[in-house]
Amino acid sequence: MASKLYVTEGAIDTAMVEAAALMADLVQGRKDLGLSAVVGDKATVKVMQALAALGEARAAMVETHQELEEVKLRLGVRTKMAGWDERKLQGALRSPRLREAG
Repeated sequence: MASKLYVTEGAIDTAMVEAAALMADLVQGRKDLGLSAVVGDKATVKVMQALAALGEARAAMVETHQELEEVKLRLGVRTKMAGWDERKLQGALRSPRLREAG
């Protein structure tokens, strides 16, 4: 579940970067051609709306992440969203049942 959450967050971040780059190219292209701000205005507004929607989607995913963290704690799950609890892993590696190979 955590990996899908991270992939989704990453996809939204990537989309935001690409949309921001598109916005910059639209504005810079218009300026480079010496065109009025009226030219392409509707397209620019649509890209801004898309960026706003992506911002809302990102905020929703961050809230989802926080909610799942709370659920994890309530259920007593000892793993982190990114993997195992490092303290427990280090403790297990120092266990007398394990010995170093070699």
